[in-house]
Amino acid sequence: MSERRILVINPNSNQAVTDGFSESLESLRLVGGPAIDCMTLAEGPFGIMSQADVEQVVLPLRALVAADTASDAFVIACYSDPGLAVCREATDKPVFGIQESGVLTALAHGDRFGVIALGPASIRRHMRTMRQMGVMERLAGERPLNLSVAESERPQAFDRLVEVAIQLRDRDGADVILLGCAGMARHRLALQSALGLPVIDPTQAAVAQALGAVLLMQADCA
Repeated sequence: MSERRILVINPNSNQAVTDGFSESLESLRLVGGPAIDCMTLAEGPFGIMSQADVEQVVLPLRALVAADTASDAFVIACYSDPGLAVCREATDKPVFGIQESGVLTALAHGDRFGVIALGPASIRRHMRTMRQMGVMERLAGERPLNLSVAESERPQAFDRLVEVAIQLRDRDGADVILLGCAGMARHRLALQSALGLPVIDPTQAAVAQALGAVLLMQADCA
């Protein structure tokens, strides 16, 4: 049997973001388990900051997923979940979006979750998805860093993440924090230690769900 594979796609063209979340996925790369490969969408914008950026990557993502016959599951590693529905139409393999997966994981870790977003425009997009998911009653709040994707990935962003997370915890009543961008992956463990609350990295959450799906496929074929 050929090796199973999960493909994690960064829809922006910032390789540093891909490298950061790939590092955070190391603990999910199990001996004898599926390969977890991470790639950067070269034609994507440097950061997905607007609805126009989201729309720009939808068809390239669909084309990539439709043409890939080697992967057993796909993860779209952008918190706006660009192209999630159309990519699911393009393949019979499972496709996971990190916002959807991150929210579902957060709900399993606490009663009310808070989201750290990049900026106000991101929050508007995220709210549409959460209304569609029917989870607004469990949302404590979402607050912006007012940083770009690239800035959120850098070590200097950590103090700002702590500041916003404390507001979500102390003012909004969140008992679990969800990182609202794949670029924040490097900060999860340190932020969790600083807060004393569970902190969910949505890319880890989506890949964990993909891993479960692929392992079950493998068991079914054994």
